[in-house]
Amino acid sequence: MNLSNYLANALLNHVLRNTPYTRPTSIYVALYTTNPTPADTGQEVSGGGYTRLQVVFGPPAVEGGKPTVKNTADIAFAIASASWGTVSHIGLRDSATGGNLLYFGALDSPRSILENDVFKFLTGSLAVTMS
Repeated sequence: MNLSNYLANALLNHVLRNTPYTRPTSIYVALYTTNPTPADTGQEVSGGGYTRLQVVFGPPAVEGGKPTVKNTADIAFAIASASWGTVSHIGLRDSATGGNLLYFGALDSPRSILENDVFKFLTGSLAVTMS
């Protein structure tokens, strides 16, 4: 996943400039129909029963030579009560609504979410690496 401008600036300031950064108490998965971009300009899904979902990550483990964290449980969004469009990207955010984009990335296989569909990440399928 890619780092947002917000998080990149916060981490640089925290580590290299001694400017405090308060980590979020919870992380939420957001679904997008366009690329969120580092500047947080993408189109997040809205309506049709969509809400961001909280995600919990396990401790880092080295995979492919990179520290990696993965989701510890399935993440199943509510049944869509209307079409959500083609979900092509995801973002990790620091709030259930609004807030700041932390990480983002494209899905390997974009998926059209129609009425009565469920979008789901299986345990361990949502990974964030540092390199």
